[in-house]
Amino acid sequence: MDMITGMVAQKPVVIFSKSSCCISHSIKSLICGFGANPTVYELDEMANGQQIERALLQMGCQPCVPTVFIGEQFIGGAKSIMSLHVRNELVTLLMNAKAIWIWKKK
Repeated sequence: MDMITGMVAQKPVVIFSKSSCCISHSIKSLICGFGANPTVYELDEMANGQQIERALLQMGCQPCVPTVFIGEQFIGGAKSIMSLHVRNELVTLLMNAKAIWIWKKK
């Protein structure tokens, strides 16, 4: 848990992902589509990726990717992010975390 806490510290948006995961790609695209620039950790490309994956599983992330933190808070996986988006709450979270500054709804 301490390892994860250190990785998300002082970063507005952090996504734990795997480069081969299409759901992770979709969540990254969604968040970037709002103008955010998330810090992305591709677990399958990191030397300690399996260790981080185990830590995420211990936190209750099932499946472990994608896992999203906004404003240093654990938000959840794809289902949680999509639910926030559908309820029009994702932009507010991103703005409160200072991941985006303005949002003009079209």
